[in-house]
Amino acid sequence: MKKVFILLLLTLTLSTSAAIADPINIDYNDGIYHITLKGEKIKKRVKFLSSDSLITNKEAHQRAKAKLTINAGYFDPENQKTISYVVSDRNTVEDPLVNENLLKNPFLMRNLEKIINRTEFRVVECDNGKYHYEIVPHKSSVDFGCNIITSAQGGPLVYPQLRLEEEAFIIKKNGEIVRESCSVLHKTARTIIGLKEEEAHILIITDKHPMDMYEVHDYVKKLGWDRAMAFDGGSSTSMNYLKKYNVTSVGDGAGRSLKSFMIVK
Repeated sequence: MKKVFILLLLTLTLSTSAAIADPINIDYNDGIYHITLKGEKIKKRVKFLSSDSLITNKEAHQRAKAKLTINAGYFDPENQKTISYVVSDRNTVEDPLVNENLLKNPFLMRNLEKIINRTEFRVVECDNGKYHYEIVPHKSSVDFGCNIITSAQGGPLVYPQLRLEEEAFIIKKNGEIVRESCSVLHKTARTIIGLKEEEAHILIITDKHPMDMYEVHDYVKKLGWDRAMAFDGGSSTSMNYLKKYNVTSVGDGAGRSLKSFMIVK
């Protein structure tokens, strides 16, 4: 009986320790998943991937044998080419400047500099062996002695400033909005990533609690985040965690096959 008690106590202790040590924490409340990536070690396990053909978040999750997978950058569903830069294992694997649909569109060409400099999320390694996250415009340089290990562009920057015009998500003429991209002014599902005290935080805002970008700005401000940006949203909003969570969205009806993903191994 004593041996059984000791074994039971040991099992409970190990289980508790494993739970405490888990670097991925997921809370759910009122249609919103709040994911926290905790600690230093997990920064080396974050990676952005792209697919030659459009695949679902679940397929990417299974192929990568990942622990966590979320949708990342923007893409053109017509030709399946990227509208966002993606860096994987230090190499640029997706470049919007090779998307002929982007380059042939006169309206988009007039705003090309804004589009290719949209905000991105980076994992950066420096000479001291330390890893850190950054949320910056694509053309921002890294510090001396540092390199981008992996990154994905999305946008807009949501907090501390909401950069809708600066990143060409809304276009104004004579003070009036003449074009809106990615439903930034409408309530829809969202994938939001941000930083707070050197930890990465992700919001999967589902169809049960849709938000426009102004509401997202106010929400992350209340959470006390330091910076935040959007990845693709609407029907692209997706999340898989182990075999426990499988989140997909109806959103704007554009479909759920995607181009790029953020995984945590």
